[in-house]
Amino acid sequence: MDPTRRAARTAGVLFLVTHATSIPAALVYASVLEPGAVPGAGGESAVLVAALLEVVLALGVVGTAVVLYPLVRGEHEGLALGYVALRTLEAGVVLVGVVAVLAATATPGPGGVRDGLLAVHDATFLVGPGLVCAGGNTLVLAWLLYRSGQVPRFIPVLGLVGGPLVAAANAGELLGLSDGISGVGGLLVVPILAWEVCLAVHLITRGIRPARRPVTAPAAPVPATV
Repeated sequence: MDPTRRAARTAGVLFLVTHATSIPAALVYASVLEPGAVPGAGGESAVLVAALLEVVLALGVVGTAVVLYPLVRGEHEGLALGYVALRTLEAGVVLVGVVAVLAATATPGPGGVRDGLLAVHDATFLVGPGLVCAGGNTLVLAWLLYRSGQVPRFIPVLGLVGGPLVAAANAGELLGLSDGISGVGGLLVVPILAWEVCLAVHLITRGIRPARRPVTAPAAPVPATV
């Protein structure tokens, strides 16, 4: 298989891995972890599994950036490097939340410390996937793919529309101006979800077109003449 085709397929699989891990983890946390309550033995096991899923999520987030970087840097190498940095930042925030939720699970009995650790986990979800991902790396990658024409234009358009919507909703929640993406606001995630799923499926099934501005190696220095 062509190395570019293989890399595109790997990136698509990693995008799907991030969804296959984040959604079950979020469902477990919502059903088991509540402020002022301590999960039973089964609940604690479920939380540990969810934490492990979030670790896999963080690895998948970084993996997509590492694999896509050489494929998209032809359009703008600085933005492509910025995409890697933002994905790494997102993964780091996610892992902070994992540490917080594990510490909360190990804290005996209900109380302020445990509830505070759970609040830290909730905040990392808001800042990482909610702001850094939606308002940062989604826009960078969507813009690179839109400009380069490496995938059908409707796919990056979904990201360019969906990213700001979700980022604005989460910024409103951070500032106490709205409920974020809860309730009816959950409809705001549809474009960005469609962006990631459509991109993943296209990368797996069709690959990615060559960049219109291929990266060329720097010219060798001309030796000085005496």
